[in-house]
Amino acid sequence: MKVILYTDVKHVGEMGDVKNVAAGYARNYLFPRSLAVPYNAETVAYFESKKEEIEARKAQKREESKSLKEKLESLTIELTMPAGNNGKLYGAVTNLTIANWFDANGYEIERKKIEIPGATFKQVGKYTFKVHLYETTVAEVNLTIVAQKTEETAAESKASKKEAKKEEAPAAEETKSE
Repeated sequence: MKVILYTDVKHVGEMGDVKNVAAGYARNYLFPRSLAVPYNAETVAYFESKKEEIEARKAQKREESKSLKEKLESLTIELTMPAGNNGKLYGAVTNLTIANWFDANGYEIERKKIEIPGATFKQVGKYTFKVHLYETTVAEVNLTIVAQKTEETAAESKASKKEAKKEEAPAAEETKSE
C-alpha cells in the first residue's frame, strides 16, 4: 500500500516521503497514530504545498549532521576496560558500549548508526569506527581502549616494586662499603 509519511517514522522514512508498506502496517499502526496518510490526489496536493517547508527541514538536518560530524571527528573517546596482562579484553567493546558512552556524554546517537569494523574490539589499543549521521554523512571517530587496573594487577605491581626495592637496598650497601 502506498502512503505518504506525515512525520518522521523510525526505520521507514521522513516527513513527505512516499513509501510502499504492508497494508496491515499502514492500517493498524501508521494511520491510527497519524504517522502517515494514504497516497491519493488530495494528499499529494497537500504535500506539494508543504514541499518548501519539508526541504528546509531536511537542509537543517544536513547542517546539523555536518556540525556533529566535525565535533565527532575531533573527538577521541577513551574507554577503560578490564583486560588481561596480554592486552586482551575480558569481554568486548561493541556498538552498545560506545552508544552508552555517547549517552553519558550528552550525544544522541543510536546504537544502530555506529559501525565497528569486525563487529567488536577485543584488544587494548587505538581504533577508528564510523558513525552514520544523516543521509550520506559519515563521521570517523577515534577510540582508545585502555586496560583497567584490576586488584590482581595492582597487587602484582606492588609486589614487583617491593622486590625491586629489596634488590636495590643490598646493592646500595655494597657501594657504600667499598
